[in-house]
Amino acid sequence: MDPVTPQPADTEPRPDRRGRTGLVGLVRAVPIRWRILSIAALNSLVVLVLVSLIWSGARVLRTAWDDVRQVRESDKILALLESETGRLQNLIHRYINQPSPDLFAEILLLREAVLGTLTNRASTDPMLSGSVEELERATERFLGGFGDLRALQTTIKSTYENQVQAPARDIAALFAVIGGATGQRDALILPPLGRAREAFTAMLVAANSYYLSLSQQAAEEAQQNTETIERTIPVMSSLADNDLQKMALEKLKLRTTALRDGLQELTDQLAKRSDLLRNSIDASQAATIAAIDALSVKMRQREQKAQETFDRTLTGISRKVLSIALIFLGIIMTAGIIIALSIRLPLQQILSSMHAITSGNYDRRVAGTEAKDEIGAMARAVEVFRENAIDKRKAENDLRESKEKAESALLELKTAQQNLIDAERLAALGSLVAGVAHEVNNPIGISLTVASSFTRRATTFEAELKGDTPLRRSQLDEFVRSTRDAAQQLVGNLQRAAELIQSFKQVAVDRSHAERRQFNLHEATDQIVASLKPVLKRAPIQLDIDVPESLVIDGYPGAYGQILTNLFLNAANHAFTDGRAGTITITARPRGNDDVEIIFADDGAGMTPDVQRQAFDPFFTTRRNEGGTGLGLHIVYNLVTQQLGGRMMLESRLGQGTTFRIIMPKTATGGTASAAPPIDGNLQWPTRTISSS
Repeated sequence: MDPVTPQPADTEPRPDRRGRTGLVGLVRAVPIRWRILSIAALNSLVVLVLVSLIWSGARVLRTAWDDVRQVRESDKILALLESETGRLQNLIHRYINQPSPDLFAEILLLREAVLGTLTNRASTDPMLSGSVEELERATERFLGGFGDLRALQTTIKSTYENQVQAPARDIAALFAVIGGATGQRDALILPPLGRAREAFTAMLVAANSYYLSLSQQAAEEAQQNTETIERTIPVMSSLADNDLQKMALEKLKLRTTALRDGLQELTDQLAKRSDLLRNSIDASQAATIAAIDALSVKMRQREQKAQETFDRTLTGISRKVLSIALIFLGIIMTAGIIIALSIRLPLQQILSSMHAITSGNYDRRVAGTEAKDEIGAMARAVEVFRENAIDKRKAENDLRESKEKAESALLELKTAQQNLIDAERLAALGSLVAGVAHEVNNPIGISLTVASSFTRRATTFEAELKGDTPLRRSQLDEFVRSTRDAAQQLVGNLQRAAELIQSFKQVAVDRSHAERRQFNLHEATDQIVASLKPVLKRAPIQLDIDVPESLVIDGYPGAYGQILTNLFLNAANHAFTDGRAGTITITARPRGNDDVEIIFADDGAGMTPDVQRQAFDPFFTTRRNEGGTGLGLHIVYNLVTQQLGGRMMLESRLGQGTTFRIIMPKTATGGTASAAPPIDGNLQWPTRTISSS
């Protein structure tokens, strides 16, 4: 790359910068931490002033709000009193019209509720306490009128029963006596007797109607019918033909007079009840409502006044807060600009020196090394970096010479390595290396592409850094983001390559790190299946296990776990593709005295004869485009035959499932370096029963 021509440094500040530079020089006498703390102190002062202002206003607002809230609470009490008194008035009217014990009990309960509201709530309310006595007096008059009204109602009832109904019963009996004493059907007394009886019946109906409904028309009708009976009695007396009739007519005259007087007495008492109901009950209730309305008006006025105070105080606080905030904002912005210049201008000088260093101009000294603040320390550090860069350039020249010698030695080493490969003529090694290369090529190629792209981005960033245009923060952020993405891709692909290489290493089954011990085959199988539960949740696969609890193996539980895991994942990925449901069966049985037979079977897609012949070959897979490595069954075969000292057979039919049959000794005979044959890619695979599709 051609070196960038170094830009000459400004040796003399322009006239328009001299005043600013002098002010910045004064500020630089203060350490950066104290400059930043001064901004924080100004902010803290603003916060304290605003908090004190808001606190003083909050007390006024709280007082006004308390008044508003108290007014609303008082309104609730007044509304409750108004509702209770209105309901009590309605109950009294209902009781007067239709007296009943239930209504009377409800009136008494509501009376106690009204008195309780006055005594317990209104008397303790600070806004109603001065008016409670007036409300209590109006309520007492209201409730006292009910007592008088109830006493009068008792009198009315007695009058109706004794002075109206009792004479009416006697009159009915006398009519029966007169009618019974008439011996002839054509007696002259019968027509007036019939008219009297009709008038009597109409009188009873009118009297009852008047008593129940207070109908004035019914009262007049009752009086008219009573007068009709009185006018008929002399006529009947003149037509009486025996002493019994005459005596009954005399008594009828007396009882009719008593009935008339009783009706008049009942009329007077009902009129008095109406006056008492109107003057004592309704008027008192109206007075109570008027008092409540007057208090409500006062509450509204007080609430309005408190609301005005609340709004006025809130407006004043807002204006003061805005004014103080603007003043301090100007102060803080001015101080911030000055402090920012005291940091930015020296940093620009250091950046200019760094550009010169990165462009290869190591002869220019760094400006500002004499300053006493932190940026001065940075300038001195950059100066040390410049001196180190000079030494590094010298070391690079020496390193270049060493690199040329190393490359020459590497070429010779590669030549020797190729000769060694040709001499050994290991076909299996070539096969394995080809498989590894094929699998590792993809992540390594991606990593190489990402690294190349990252190199170009770094070169572009270096050019931007060396350019005349100051480097923007967005450019730096973009470079950091692209660097982080490239690093993540490199790490992911290199981890993939490492996993492939690690899987390749597992082909040899490193038995030196395996732990040999006695283990229960049933318990080990359950533990392994438990670790595979997440795979079962993702696929509709049913797992049936039939392993006796008495089978104890002296061997390698880790190898057994890897065998089952690989077989299960192989079945899940190949036998039950596209979410296909199925069943996997794991059974184990003793085989003679020394061996154990383990059968792993599925009812999945099965294998073709060609696939069966290559099933245990390393790096053979039917799903390479979907991330398969082709090492799963190969690792299983090596673990069974080498580490466990057993043998393995495969049976499969396309569309009817696959069965792996493993026969291994109860005491593993493998597991040592001397017992395992070398892995050379030419392993003798077991005889397999292959079923045609």
